Amino acid sequence: MTDALPGAYIYDAIRLPRARVRKAGGTLAELPPYELFGQLLVALESRSLSPDSVDDILVGCNTTVGEQGGNLARAAALWAGWPDRVPGGVVSRLCCSGLDAVESAAARVAAGFADVIVAGGVESMSRVPMLSDRPAIATDVDLGERTGFVTIGVSADLTAAAHGVTQAELDAYAVQSHQRATAAPSSESVVPVRKGGTVLLDADEGARPDANLDAFAALPALFGDDPAWQRVARRLPGSPHPADGLHTIATAPQLADGASAVVVGNPHAATVLGRPPIAEIIGTAQTAVRSPLLTAPAAAARLALTRAGITAADLDVVEANESFAVTPILLARDLDLDPALVNPTGGALAVGHPLGATGGNLIVQALDALTRTGGEYALVTIPAALGLGAAVVLRRLN
Repeated sequence: MTDALPGAYIYDAIRLPRARVRKAGGTLAELPPYELFGQLLVALESRSLSPDSVDDILVGCNTTVGEQGGNLARAAALWAGWPDRVPGGVVSRLCCSGLDAVESAAARVAAGFADVIVAGGVESMSRVPMLSDRPAIATDVDLGERTGFVTIGVSADLTAAAHGVTQAELDAYAVQSHQRATAAPSSESVVPVRKGGTVLLDADEGARPDANLDAFAALPALFGDDPAWQRVARRLPGSPHPADGLHTIATAPQLADGASAVVVGNPHAATVLGRPPIAEIIGTAQTAVRSPLLTAPAAAARLALTRAGITAADLDVVEANESFAVTPILLARDLDLDPALVNPTGGALAVGHPLGATGGNLIVQALDALTRTGGEYALVTIPAALGLGAAVVLRRLN
């Protein structure tokens, strides 16, 4: 226990550039996930964070099997040469894992059970593919029938159809994502990935300056003939089924490798770290809706905003993970947000969604946007399969 005042603050936030997953091997495919996160720990130390001041490390990861199993947070700390006394643990809540890690860290430091925690996430989808852990919810036929489980792509199409979002709207949003990502300014919060003395990657991959509506409209739908629609019909009778599908490869998030790290501490940590905080975490939420809909981000956002004591009208930037194009479209509609404030530098449709790393990535992007515009409040929100959603509200400090 400490005698620190209540509150959870961010003292630093960094991420790796997102690398595309390719069949022939992506740019970061040769690096194991513990090294991806470990490079961020090394970078934090170079940015004047003393490992001796850290009470714990919490790493969000979606697929905790193989190289991402066995507590990769502790493995990363040992790889980075951090003191033996620094523990580590893994948080797994599907796509919300990284945001959950930061929320968990915030709760612990606000409660006085820790002064400083490094939280974030990592995912090497090149080396540990999604669903390689063969979860029962996706592989057990009896459980699937009992719960109505469907893939998140079918959930995205169902949600779009149920809310009248057309393929043309989805395609237009995807083009915008690529345009914004292509025009995004560089950031000191992005740490180049190195192998030995060679820089492997220093900027996000994937954004296409030539993205256009005609090309996207010609792409085939991904999920229209998925057999999981039979489960949708049984679980939600009368639900709309877009026979030809709505989302395509252009309006689905790109697979990516990446990592993120956020230094979370209480007010007392300012003395320990020798620096003031850059932001305060003022609201968090984890929610769920009736699966298989993807509407939980709006529910999580409303709850986090209520806990923060502000409204959507107070927000200066919103980072809503592009877990298919429908999710940020509906969030902006449901909260009556100015579309210009939502994902101002693009998102996962253009530069990828490295699952467990995404929560921290979006926090980094939100803080960069607040600094760039002089804004005060930001909302970060992510949907996940099984009807899950998470949100965090940040207040930038001068």
